Amino acid sequence: MSKPHPRGHVAGLPDWDRCAVMGVVNVTPDSFSDGGRWFDTTAAVKHGLDLVAQGADLVDVGGESTRPGASRVDEDEELRRVIPVVRGLASEGVTVSVDTMRARVAEQSLAAGALLVNDVSGGLADPAMIPVVAEAGAPFVVMHWRGFSEDMNSLAVYEDVVGEVVAELRIRLDAVISGGIAEDRIVVDPGLGFAKNAEHDLALVAGMRELRALGHPVLVAASRKRFLGRILAAGPEAAPPPARERDAATAAVSAIAAHEGAWAVRVHEVRATADAVRVARAVEGAAPQP
Repeated sequence: MSKPHPRGHVAGLPDWDRCAVMGVVNVTPDSFSDGGRWFDTTAAVKHGLDLVAQGADLVDVGGESTRPGASRVDEDEELRRVIPVVRGLASEGVTVSVDTMRARVAEQSLAAGALLVNDVSGGLADPAMIPVVAEAGAPFVVMHWRGFSEDMNSLAVYEDVVGEVVAELRIRLDAVISGGIAEDRIVVDPGLGFAKNAEHDLALVAGMRELRALGHPVLVAASRKRFLGRILAAGPEAAPPPARERDAATAAVSAIAAHEGAWAVRVHEVRATADAVRVARAVEGAAPQP
């Protein structure tokens, strides 16, 4: 293996010496993976603390499912779901990220103790998002996004998925930076599963070097997604295994992403991925230096 990759540092967040592990807390009744399991605030906070105990470096709290075909919840309901969980985890010293497309949810989450805003629309869904994050001076995840969940499958059309995703991310990065968010506080995410089919997702995992060439830390969110189900299915016509049976495959992607220089990986089941990124870092550290 080659020497360790410079993963980049995100101003305003801790600096980890390896690929970080972002654990997921879905405060929703309808997540594709674990909908309803952590819908109660107390259960959600406990789950977040359990993820940290299992090796999560930060915890991403979301109150709106973004699975393909999902309908949006209203803003007040998203706030009701998210803010108490953010506050509860932050009060325990957890590094909290909020997964939202709404500026008001981001603003109140930051006030409640969140340190990072993870917007799957990259600021496109709510025009107030970029000014809010810029004013707060918070780190911001810019994900590749072509449209809301109800329409995303019809938008999965590419001639060169890696080249087009990189080009579209570059446009969003220019807009986000022009909007006042500091360059050293921006993370990019290729948006696996968002307006992408299985072949697109695999190409993007293989295209980490092109994504890293954008000059920002890269977040990879492959956990339990459809493309892993397709890989694990017994045949082209066979049903994929359920989402919660894709954690070993998720850990494999985490190890690959870590070796290719990802800043962080976002996962539902933390322990296997925490082990995977530590092994990847140990192997990198043992590689002969040129």
